[in-house]
Amino acid sequence: MKQTALLNLLIGAFIVETGFFLIENGTSTKSGMAWRIGFFILTPLALSVLIWLRFRWAAMACVIYATVGLALNIATIIQVVTKDSEVGVALIANVISGLFNFFLIVFGGRSFLDVGPVPMPLEPRPPNPPSPS
Repeated sequence: MKQTALLNLLIGAFIVETGFFLIENGTSTKSGMAWRIGFFILTPLALSVLIWLRFRWAAMACVIYATVGLALNIATIIQVVTKDSEVGVALIANVISGLFNFFLIVFGGRSFLDVGPVPMPLEPRPPNPPSPS
């Protein structure tokens, strides 16, 4: 899969995740809403932009962030499924968020491992001929 196709998948999942995040939490200005938007929406977006700008440290930070997020999504999905109440929007939001975190792991991992072609060594210069004396 090309890096551009992976970036398009990541952006698409980001847009859908943002929509489900706003549907699930509402657009009201609660006290912790700014923190949640910053951590769950702006942080992965900033990391993705830094990876796109080819900062290698951002790729590893992105993989770490998304791995923890994916683990939390899986735990939340299991908790929602095993509860007896309705599973509607919460399950869909966590599945979309899990897919987003998975794509973030793949995007960051591929960027971290992509070291590019190795430059060819320069040709050695021929020795100087002896000077006529």
